[in-house]
Amino acid sequence: MRNEIIAAIQGRRLITFTYDGIVREAQPCAVGISRAGNEVMRCYQVRGGHVTPGHEWDFCELSKIRSLVITEDIFHNDPPGYRRGDRGMTKIFAEL
Repeated sequence: MRNEIIAAIQGRRLITFTYDGIVREAQPCAVGISRAGNEVMRCYQVRGGHVTPGHEWDFCELSKIRSLVITEDIFHNDPPGYRRGDRGMTKIFAEL
């Protein structure tokens, strides 16, 4: 799954997936290792449900992602507030 997310980041392709039982569509921004040692993805949600309304930025453990689909839809601009060098990750495999 990590390689699929890396390809989506490099191609700036939107992804859809289920996380915590909620279907989401998002811009993948970074994938790496969290401070807790888990493989994670930082993404900006553009459609779908939210655990917390108004919470667009997600930090998802790859092991909990289900039904990942890399769409054909491309995003051209970085999400609002995006910064390279995610501080929640100790190692970054790919980022915008």
